[in-house]
Amino acid sequence: MTDGVVPDQAAQAGPGARRATTARVVLDSPLPQLDHLFDYRIPPELADSATPGVRVTVPLRSAGRVARGYIVETVDEADGFEGELSPLDSVVSPVPVLTPEVWALARRAADRAAGGASDILRLAIPGRQVRVEKAWQAAQSTPVRPDPVDSPGITGYAGDLAQRIAAHERLAVDAIPAVVQVDGDSWVGAWALSLAQMAARTVAAGESAIIVVPTYRDVDQMLAALSGFLPADRITRVDASQPNAERYRGFLDCLSEIPRVIVGNRSAVYAPASRLGLIVVFDDGDPLYSEPLTPYVHARDAALIRQEQSGAALVLAGHTRSVDVQRLVDIGWVTAIGPERATSPRVLVTATADHDDQAATARIPSMAWRQAKEAIATGPVLVQVARPGYAPVTACATCSSAARCTVCAGPLGIARAGAAPSCTLCGAIAAGWACPTCEGTNLRLVTRGTGRTAEELGRAFPGVPVIIADGERQVTAVDARPALVIATRGAEPIAAGGYAAVLLLDGDRMLAAEHLRIGEDCLRWWSNAAALARRGAPVVLTGVTGDLARALATWTQQAFASAELLDRRALRFPPAVRAASVFGDATAVADAIAEVRDLPGANILGPTPAEEGVRAILRIDYAHAGNAARLLRGAVIRNATKRRKAPPGKAGYRPPPTLKVRFDDPEILS
Repeated sequence: MTDGVVPDQAAQAGPGARRATTARVVLDSPLPQLDHLFDYRIPPELADSATPGVRVTVPLRSAGRVARGYIVETVDEADGFEGELSPLDSVVSPVPVLTPEVWALARRAADRAAGGASDILRLAIPGRQVRVEKAWQAAQSTPVRPDPVDSPGITGYAGDLAQRIAAHERLAVDAIPAVVQVDGDSWVGAWALSLAQMAARTVAAGESAIIVVPTYRDVDQMLAALSGFLPADRITRVDASQPNAERYRGFLDCLSEIPRVIVGNRSAVYAPASRLGLIVVFDDGDPLYSEPLTPYVHARDAALIRQEQSGAALVLAGHTRSVDVQRLVDIGWVTAIGPERATSPRVLVTATADHDDQAATARIPSMAWRQAKEAIATGPVLVQVARPGYAPVTACATCSSAARCTVCAGPLGIARAGAAPSCTLCGAIAAGWACPTCEGTNLRLVTRGTGRTAEELGRAFPGVPVIIADGERQVTAVDARPALVIATRGAEPIAAGGYAAVLLLDGDRMLAAEHLRIGEDCLRWWSNAAALARRGAPVVLTGVTGDLARALATWTQQAFASAELLDRRALRFPPAVRAASVFGDATAVADAIAEVRDLPGANILGPTPAEEGVRAILRIDYAHAGNAARLLRGAVIRNATKRRKAPPGKAGYRPPPTLKVRFDDPEILS
């Protein structure tokens, strides 16, 4: 076990040991009625290879089909079954890719979300790549004794933080808002350096660490920061955006007994890790952590479950604190930790500082212009805007009615300067457009995206390079030379030495979105951008006043999260309570809601019309949410196995089940 080789469980049993005769298999199937373990007989020819964790194929009783799955455990005999078991069909691979810890995590996370464990395993275990697997197996035959790793300090924090991590505590850590230089010419956020030091200390103690970040940009920063503390063979990237072979190679490396740091996006929380000692989730409020596939388990929730099961340390870090983490701090489940010395960017709020009302309400107020002109001579200036593109939204220049596509009624936008307006949904060109309200034929720009903003600022700052960073133009870093960097929220590049100024535009438009979490989202976007400024550089917030502007200007995001949580408690909105959206036809939703209506504290909203059928919302206290998930899962299974009539003219066609349940739905108010 000390050589980093995955042990052969059958060989460890010894020649005289009694072999198991029954394999308990979880099927790789999305069907809810198959979400349990199935017992299969282990034939003699597969006795050596049919061990827990391996991929297998098994027969299904219907139509002689064969299904794929994983052996969860092997036993001497099936419980309570007196008949003859079907034999395993084959062992696909001898590598135990499903570890007991990951299986326990998948099962519990799925049960909490009223979903199926196999859906989570599909996220946790990449598809098999035969060549990669054979090369990895060959490498395991050579014992590897890793070099020792140094245990660095954690820059900017008191020694108490390192002690708490070593004691495997649960922590909410406030990140330091700055950029720092790491080995070579790379610049990263100070948060990446702090997390790299935490992970290196964990590896030095003989344990593995998992670091989960929202985007590939953050993964790149983490890898750059880790390279200064750990050799390359102790760092593993597990990222859904990787090529299949590369991702599978990284997954197999995680099976090794050698302590390592595993870095990736939301699915990395399910990575197998030997002697897990630390789990980190950075910026947990990012919507990219919300899994779009059933059972929709948030990466933060999976990390909390895994920490409780493994006993590892848990660090929830960020420049802001999500309301969900604030609830955990309030109930004492997580301990809040801040930097040893409080530091914050120099934030200027134009709406309160500019005495000219017209200038204060302009998209780029006079204060912002002055700060940008002064800063551009000393380095790059970051301009954050709300939308990509040129002019994503247009309106009639005469009556201000929203311009709509005549084909699908979608909004009309302008993709680039001089281009004809086109539909942002179906792409139809709106040549000869006329307003249906006033018959006007001219359009005006309602919103300005990165392209239009770059055009306007380019004219205002002649001779200054303009760099656009958005979904289409992936720029991750810029040097220290003067430049205007126009970026959408979350796509801001790292500037060498930090930005000379940061302009946060379109705040009022960002806040106009109808979303339960829009306030904390905006504060998180602005705080992350402000943290990219060099020390003492101005950060100018435009078009926003009130509690949000005050929280950013005073760098008291935690106080905003606390106040937001109090409002959610008064209104019984998540995360003060758990909420579940129940979708389906009216009958199926009514039957499901009837199962949970009488639970203590249950509150039902709806049903209301939805895209396909109706939607009802269940709100329930955490103490009874587990029981609600179990009952709703039962309703989903019954609905899936219920006979459904074929539509007229489609004899033999069986419509799919309509009932779906989503706990902790981020679009609860949409």
